Amino acid sequence: MTVYDELVARGLIAQVTDEEEIKELINNGKATFYIGFDPTADSLHVGHFMALCLMKRLQMAGNRPVVLIGGGTGYIGDPSGRSDMRTMMTPEQIEHNCACFKKQMERFIEFGDDKAIMVNNADWLLKLNYIDFLREIGPHFSVNNMLRAECYKQRMEKGLSFLEFNYMTMQAYDFYYLFQHYGCNMEFGGDDQWSNMLAGTELIRKKLGKDAYAMTITLLLNSEGKKMGKTASGAVWLDPNKTSPYEFYQYWRNVDDADVLKCIRMLTFLPLEQIDEMDNWEGSQLNEAKEILAFELTKMVHGEEEAKKAQNTAHAIFSGAGDSENMPQTEITEGDLTDGSADVLTLLVKAGLAKSKGEGRRLIKQGGVSVDGDKVTDANQTFAAEALKNGIVIKKGKKVFHKILLK
Repeated sequence: MTVYDELVARGLIAQVTDEEEIKELINNGKATFYIGFDPTADSLHVGHFMALCLMKRLQMAGNRPVVLIGGGTGYIGDPSGRSDMRTMMTPEQIEHNCACFKKQMERFIEFGDDKAIMVNNADWLLKLNYIDFLREIGPHFSVNNMLRAECYKQRMEKGLSFLEFNYMTMQAYDFYYLFQHYGCNMEFGGDDQWSNMLAGTELIRKKLGKDAYAMTITLLLNSEGKKMGKTASGAVWLDPNKTSPYEFYQYWRNVDDADVLKCIRMLTFLPLEQIDEMDNWEGSQLNEAKEILAFELTKMVHGEEEAKKAQNTAHAIFSGAGDSENMPQTEITEGDLTDGSADVLTLLVKAGLAKSKGEGRRLIKQGGVSVDGDKVTDANQTFAAEALKNGIVIKKGKKVFHKILLK
């Protein structure tokens, strides 16, 4: 099976341009490809993780990744998939987030001479003269075509700023610049990026002629990742200080039955033959598949030792042994107590298990909260300092466990 055929078999390819040329480049290790990451936070999340897995997979096949950090486009903000305008970030925030991204990416991708490179589009976008840019690039973009793009259509009713309208031209210019300066001949991205990516390919060919060797490919995994990367309590981060290895493991352990094999196929590096044997798994076998998925992905992000700890903790908790050593933990202080105790609603909010005390009351009313194995029925229940110093374990629903400790 060729590299490209494996990408198809794993469900990663949504649509492409120039399929035969793309196959030739990827299968023979001749692709210099890029994926862009806008630094909108100080950590990558699960949606980015999927793109990183792809870059690693293609690098292993001899292709050269170009990681593009959007230090420049971060000043604008991508309107794709958003109902409102992004919060404007300061230059200091953007620089900090870029540094955090690089540190995390080094766990997935091998950087160095003739290997992967990392570039920041601030290095060229911030130097552009506005009038010169308009004269050089503007004639190659049709406003009518831009307004038909899905990333803009969905924002027209609620309002699309002129600032965001420029994002497509910036992303297209990135591809044009990388093609000229780094020999980048391919761009990857999610379904929501398709219009922007096509704009880059067209710009290169219009500026440099039809023989300019640039092409695009859009992947199911990125758009799937944006769905998978969000939970009821927020994003699932790759930074262990934001999402602990145990929480990361549990997130994947709790995927829907219908999604587990798709996730294993798309995200892990297990052989396809092994995955194909799981296609007929049912019932308890699906739980085994979820454990495989959770372990493999946690190992990739946090290392094998942390993956084993997370798995052992999960086994201990769900078998009733109650080992909470590696469980997510929130520490409270004497200042959080009232008359030497803390009520359950305060603890739920402190632990991030409820966004408000009102939400906590609803959880308790629905029978969804237990403490140390006992179901909580009274929203006014309190816990004394002595018990909190020893630590209590709050269970939310069937699968979320959290330890509270008074320091």
